[in-house]
Amino acid sequence: MSTLAHTMMTAARSADSGLAGPGELDRYPYAEAPATDRVGAPSWDGADPELGRVGRRTAGNRGRGLHGQLVQQLGQMIVSGDLGADRPLVPEEIGQRFEVSRTVVRESLRVLEAKGLVSARPNVGTRVRPVSDWNLLDPDIIEWRAFGPQRDDQRRELSELRWTIEPLAARLAAGHGREDVQQRLADMVEIMGHAMGQGDALTFSRADAEFHSLLIQLAGNRMLEHLSGIVSAALQVSGSPVTGCDRPTETSLAHHGRIADALATGDGTAAEVAMRQLLTVHPEVERVVPAPREH
Repeated sequence: MSTLAHTMMTAARSADSGLAGPGELDRYPYAEAPATDRVGAPSWDGADPELGRVGRRTAGNRGRGLHGQLVQQLGQMIVSGDLGADRPLVPEEIGQRFEVSRTVVRESLRVLEAKGLVSARPNVGTRVRPVSDWNLLDPDIIEWRAFGPQRDDQRRELSELRWTIEPLAARLAAGHGREDVQQRLADMVEIMGHAMGQGDALTFSRADAEFHSLLIQLAGNRMLEHLSGIVSAALQVSGSPVTGCDRPTETSLAHHGRIADALATGDGTAAEVAMRQLLTVHPEVERVVPAPREH
């Protein structure tokens, strides 16, 4: 099992380097915003007052120290609505509030702009953008929505998206004779079974995420493969009994095994059916995807 464990990779996430290119820092000048713009300036009451000091410890999921933590803090505040659309963000105020340098603030705002959360324009400054402009497929935004006020909508939308993506991916994957990837899928099922027997939910979830990411890669459709990060994010933030992947069970493990077996024999129909069974909600929860309407 130790050999198999070494093959396991953590869920795919899109990662921004977080480094500003030449001249980009100047896009977030420290000039004082006009008084008219500061009328609606955001309140930082909901922010973490200890971010600057806490940030000197080991960073969180993004692993980028103060920069990563500031992106996380501001991103959560925007997505939660604490910083509403069109609210001005004055870099100098952010730096003072969170006790971080100008460079940290500017790089953090650049990352948030890449996610569609803020915009920076000359003579206007940096402002929060409306939700219609956000990159809702960004794994960070998925996570922030899933643990904020929009958690129910986010989890429902993710489940519906998985119903669209994964059964098709399973059917397509059966037509590709990638024995090496098929073996890795079988390895993930074995790891999941061992982890469940040991009560190791973390290892189970990591192998589960790897299984689904590999399956989408095996489908041979680059557009579907681009969406594999969404599936991984959905698995990481599920937090409620919506699909068979949300918690380790014998039934969930059996469905994963059936998918792997169907792919090994090239049976696309069986792979698709097994995936739909895996994504079927638990009996106590209302069905995520309604049955097609009869015309």
